[in-house]
Amino acid sequence: MDENEGASVVVTLCKPAVSVPEHVITREETLALARSLHADHPQLPLALRLIENTGVTQRHIVQPIEDTLRHPGFEERNALYETEAKARVPKVVEEALSNGGLRPADIDMIVYVSCTGFMMPSLTAWLINTMGFPSHTRQLPIAQLGCAAGGAAINRAHDFCVAYPDANVLIVACEFCSLCYQPTDLGVGSLLSNGLFGDAVAAAVVRGRGGTGIALERNNSHLVPDTEDWIAYSVRATGFHFLLDKRVPTTMEPLAPALREIAGAHGWDAGDLDFYIIHAGGPRILDDLSRFLEVPPEDFRFSRATLTEYGNIASAVVLDAVRRLFEAGGLPEGARGIIAGFGPGITAEMCLGRWTAAPVPSLEPDLNARRIVGYAPAAHPARANT
Repeated sequence: MDENEGASVVVTLCKPAVSVPEHVITREETLALARSLHADHPQLPLALRLIENTGVTQRHIVQPIEDTLRHPGFEERNALYETEAKARVPKVVEEALSNGGLRPADIDMIVYVSCTGFMMPSLTAWLINTMGFPSHTRQLPIAQLGCAAGGAAINRAHDFCVAYPDANVLIVACEFCSLCYQPTDLGVGSLLSNGLFGDAVAAAVVRGRGGTGIALERNNSHLVPDTEDWIAYSVRATGFHFLLDKRVPTTMEPLAPALREIAGAHGWDAGDLDFYIIHAGGPRILDDLSRFLEVPPEDFRFSRATLTEYGNIASAVVLDAVRRLFEAGGLPEGARGIIAGFGPGITAEMCLGRWTAAPVPSLEPDLNARRIVGYAPAAHPARANT
């Protein structure tokens, strides 16, 4: 985005809603399972040590652990992904809309991010048909940015609302990482992943006008060259096989300068902000970023709490960390901060914003009364083709 682009438009990320499944597996249970399932693994002691050092105390999963450990085949797993998404997403969406003071009729675009299952048409079509969103609602499913997709969803919502200042965007992140468990993958990276990732659904609205939350001011992306194979999926007959390179924990060294660059372009110092919402891929990510940006470890408390209580919930991490910021009481008006998601590529999706407590306009009684000027495709062909 240009330095001054959108300066007169206040685009606000409102309080997210987050839900985690009812089945829980603790770190102690994870370690016990690793010992029993992989007793003869030559690198078991290393894997156990890595799992212990994740800082994850528990994770939530969509099935009981005995079912999670089975592999009935990719077809059955993907069907379960669709069933669970349709069962769990609507309630979270309703809460997110309420948090933002909006109704389905007020939403102009839905950004749906997920890397743990596949549907076509996307769940966005099902949401529009079942939850009363307008038939002209734009759909933007993002499936291949992994953990970075939470930040990407916020950035694309920001871009849309800058382009159309009266617009509102719904973001939905649905991640059932446990459905990607592969019992035959015995690399240390896979064993670590089995003790790190959790399941969650999150949603939030981004308002083009009004709302309390983080007023988004600038966003950017950064790709670390020649790192495509550091985080990847190998897609096989048995589904998605997660590949994690041992160099991934070192990625903050090349990414910290990207955070400094986006802040510096905005006239801010990345090491002197009021809040940090960072994707908690693991504890070293947060520890290294604290060191490279020269900020106290406490500044990453919201991201670390997500990691501790839920594990790495992929694209939903940044939304859950924002929720925790809200529930901690928010911030003084104008407090400055950064949101950053990291994922395959290696890709960083970053945005800057300030805390705002602008009043939310009252809802219109007529659900069909609201229209963005020039939004209807028949009335504005150029816009309809964007």
